[in-house]
Amino acid sequence: MTDTIDDILESFALLDDWEDRYRYVIELGRELPPYPEEARDDVHKVPGCVSQVWLLTKRGEGDDPVMTFQGDSDAHIVRGLVYILTTYYSGKRASEILDADIEKVLKTLGLDENLTPQRSNGLRSMVERIRLEASNTLHKQ
Repeated sequence: MTDTIDDILESFALLDDWEDRYRYVIELGRELPPYPEEARDDVHKVPGCVSQVWLLTKRGEGDDPVMTFQGDSDAHIVRGLVYILTTYYSGKRASEILDADIEKVLKTLGLDENLTPQRSNGLRSMVERIRLEASNTLHKQ
């Protein structure tokens, strides 16, 4: 993954209609690094998603570690959403993840109003899982 969230926002701004934006989100999903087969299990599965979604969390050292996320899904559009979220959250400290305003990003992208209710619920479930991972990391001390 070489994009930053700003790259994604800029590319989205250049696309006028939602057909093009959906295609772009699907293209982003193709950029996800290969997900490890051994992490396609119930421990890494994100509940609340219609599609199957897996999320792998890696934590750095220290009391407020930098966290990175890797994910995958069995649905093309959801793979793109996973890409957007992992791009946004990876590389942030656990405390930054809890303070981050993903809602603002999703609103800027227009995802909040252009996804089906099921996809929106799944997106929220992924965000909740990432925030829970960050919270658990901070409270393990």
